[in-house]
Amino acid sequence: QVQLAESGGGLMQAGGSLRLSCATSGLTFSTYGMGWFRQAPGKEREFVAGRSWTGIILYADSLKGRFTISRDDARNTVFLQMNSLKPEDTAVYYCAARQWGTQVMDDKLYDYWGQGTQVTVSS
Repeated sequence: QVQLAESGGGLMQAGGSLRLSCATSGLTFSTYGMGWFRQAPGKEREFVAGRSWTGIILYADSLKGRFTISRDDARNTVFLQMNSLKPEDTAVYYCAARQWGTQVMDDKLYDYWGQGTQVTVSS
């Protein structure tokens, strides 16, 4: 049974940093690309960052330089480091896993999803 569990969300003041974690189980982690998406109230889910199983890393253009995705294969975990947080970063953040493939931006291509973790940034 595949499980993805996000953690690390919370309330943060603008300008602060958070590190989200997504612990996975039940899958061969090295064969999966991992992505982070977010959904703000009243908005569609959007791509944040992704790393394919081949090591290709992509970010949403608006987030480049502030967010960093990384993974620890020994712990089957993917991280999202978020710096210089802004109120518009407030959203539920989801991690997702996609086996094989190199396209990481399309949420329709992902096989598994976590439950999400809330990030709230106050001004």
